[in-house]
Amino acid sequence: MEELVHRTVENGIATITLDSPRNRNALSAQLRRELREQLAAANADDAVRTIVLTHTGPVFCAGMDLKESRSAGAEDQGVQEFPAILEQLWTSPKPVVAKLAGPARAGGVGMVAACDIAVAAETATFAFSEVRIGVVPAVISVTVLPRLHARQAHELFLTGETFDARRAQEIGLINSAVPADQLDDEVKRFTDMLVLGGPNALAATKRMLTAQRPASMREAFAEMLELSAEHFAGAEGQEGMRAFAEKRKPNWVPDALK
Repeated sequence: MEELVHRTVENGIATITLDSPRNRNALSAQLRRELREQLAAANADDAVRTIVLTHTGPVFCAGMDLKESRSAGAEDQGVQEFPAILEQLWTSPKPVVAKLAGPARAGGVGMVAACDIAVAAETATFAFSEVRIGVVPAVISVTVLPRLHARQAHELFLTGETFDARRAQEIGLINSAVPADQLDDEVKRFTDMLVLGGPNALAATKRMLTAQRPASMREAFAEMLELSAEHFAGAEGQEGMRAFAEKRKPNWVPDALK
């Protein structure tokens, strides 16, 4: 069976590529399974500092594979498997950058929202198209709603309207919309910065960003002071401070960037 998701590693960056252009990189059972495996492998690889999720063909991801869904029972439609993918992206200890040269729809938008940083070509488009086929954008709401303002979410979830990359940036769905010929450079700009961060510090910062805050400010400060002290005193923090004093790159930075 032909592989639908590929992974390469270079200079601390794992590039995971959706490669099923014949069905617009739809989330078929095979693609879902391989994507989970490749994400797990990237996170288990000590050489990897950050992950780029990208695609072949003109479409980033068209959402669930509707051809499969029509012929499958409810238990076989990725109801359990797709949330696991979104959770892998959201909780990955290594920052994940989505790179879109083309459109994303439905579940594809959910994956974009689950990534830490998303960069798209200006020609890319987006839509929460679920209501137009009589279904609900329920699962993807878990990752999408934290990114969007409420008014935008109501409008776009209820109308299913297609919107462009510039608007996606304005409403918080993506970080950057650039001309297509600048897409590689813009992604590299982010990954070059991300690999400079300490692996443990990045993982802890990701957990902090998504964790529920304590009810009181006093509890929040106490929790954050403990976190801060742990990393200042830790081996990674000590190495980072030594490197700063010695005017060199810390030992976790890939050799190509030293």
